[in-house]
Amino acid sequence: MPMTEILGSLLPVIVLLALGVGAAMASRACRLSPIVGYLVLGLGLKAGGIQLLANSSTVSLLANLGVVFLLFDIGLHFSLSHIRHQAGDIFGFGPLQVVFGTVLLGALARLAGLPSMSALLLGAVLALSSTAVVAPVIAERHQQNCPVGLTATAILIFQDVAAIFLLIVAGSLGTGDRGAGTLHGDAAAALLPLAASALLKAALSFVVAVAVSRLVVRPLFTVIARQRQEEVFTATALLIALTAGWATGHVGLSPTLGAFLGGMTVAETPYRAVVHSEINPFRGLLLGFFFISVGLSLDVGVLAREWPLVIAMAAAMIGGKIVSNATASLVFRWSIPGSLQLGFLLSQGSEFAFVVFSLPAVRLLIGPAWVSIAAAAVALSLALTPSLAGVGRIVAGRIRRSGDVRRDRELQMRGLQPPVVIVGMGRIGRTLADALHAFDIGYSAVERDQRRLSEAVADGYNAVFGDMVDLRLWEPVAMHGRRVAVLTASSYEEIREISPIIRQRFPDLVRYVLVADATEAERFHEIGLHPVIGRGTLGMNLVAEVLGGLGVGSTETTSWVERQRERARGGPGAIPVAS
Repeated sequence: MPMTEILGSLLPVIVLLALGVGAAMASRACRLSPIVGYLVLGLGLKAGGIQLLANSSTVSLLANLGVVFLLFDIGLHFSLSHIRHQAGDIFGFGPLQVVFGTVLLGALARLAGLPSMSALLLGAVLALSSTAVVAPVIAERHQQNCPVGLTATAILIFQDVAAIFLLIVAGSLGTGDRGAGTLHGDAAAALLPLAASALLKAALSFVVAVAVSRLVVRPLFTVIARQRQEEVFTATALLIALTAGWATGHVGLSPTLGAFLGGMTVAETPYRAVVHSEINPFRGLLLGFFFISVGLSLDVGVLAREWPLVIAMAAAMIGGKIVSNATASLVFRWSIPGSLQLGFLLSQGSEFAFVVFSLPAVRLLIGPAWVSIAAAAVALSLALTPSLAGVGRIVAGRIRRSGDVRRDRELQMRGLQPPVVIVGMGRIGRTLADALHAFDIGYSAVERDQRRLSEAVADGYNAVFGDMVDLRLWEPVAMHGRRVAVLTASSYEEIREISPIIRQRFPDLVRYVLVADATEAERFHEIGLHPVIGRGTLGMNLVAEVLGGLGVGSTETTSWVERQRERARGGPGAIPVAS
């Protein structure tokens, strides 16, 4: 290839990469997802008449590869062991939530004038929520292990699989003999055989992927690990992702399904975390090109004329998903505050919507104008997600707070109290509360920081306001009925002053305290506390000590601790975050 052609192919990539970096930084400064910045950049380039992406096959290829690596990354977090561990939420809660959302949003689209098949497809696409945007919201608010965070993660995992199904079906719309254009007439008759054939091929591909994982991929990575060449891990991961996508594409399925199955083959090996860290930069970079291409594909004229419709569709989608998500939660006997919080958290559209909307058959079925409006509405919902999640948390907290006061009064009147009190509901306190909940051990918590208290109550933790340094508070929290007190963030000077009185009043109370080193541990031990070293370990050492003291077996404790550590490292249970 002549040098002039090479330089001509590289120029659009360089320009878009530079603009993409600026868009991502501006989005972060505005506390928005980079996805929103990329979409706005693409739309701005389209409005300015700059068609870099449309005129460059190189950039178009990179954009398509971004989708492939997104699906590969999701597959990395979808091991069979994780499926078994959260099967109830993934295959129970997840499908119900998607069905409710599809029916409600599809009905709204039908009322707006879309044909039945178009409305159903649009409703199914909009029923999905954004893994890329919700994941950092959950992480930033330390909700990974609370019921809302765990269930949202499981639902998002199912939705990722449902998105694969949608891509299979949508990709089949234009591959049949009758073609996508016939679906407006006898839609169901045209779609069912195509979908059935695609699902059969997908099921066979899944079986092949599991077999390849155990017979080929695991031994291959074992050999690579022995050679200690990290760059070979990267090359092998790229090879698996691209080969799997190529293979499914050649059997009539979407290459994205192959990429997902390729990720699954790696997820079944002990080298998942290494591969994830190696592949992550490629995924984030290539996805940026894809979202810019989505912005370039939107019809600027339609959006300029129909911006009130964009806002109306975004509002209808968000409101409808809050209702449908909360209703699904109530069916699974969740509390009203928990249902509302989950509904708000998952009320946005999904990044997969842009993937589905980019398919020619889908644009033909729904209509280019409606696709542009729906894509803009999804982008708007992504930008609003942190605020919506915050509103849901506040509403849930207020409802829970009033209920907790009534419940605590009833327990005190009956002389019943949980055996454990946790002082401090920061990240360590939450981790301990999660562990106690997992083993059905009752607890209550005391927090003196109003912000942390409000967040903890909103997330479903049993906490009240107070400063345990004030001895007057020990009677109202019924310390006489407790077996264990755990101090997660107390200073030595504060505890030393009140420790003699506490030992006199509550001689049977075991007090644990988390410390940084052996010197600090000795000081606390001298005043009657049981110190646990490990302040930088997310409280896992403290969890193990407290559970052991309460009679939980070491095997069960170790298993729970390892699951949490693996989740913190990005293993099963974690969800991928778009850069």
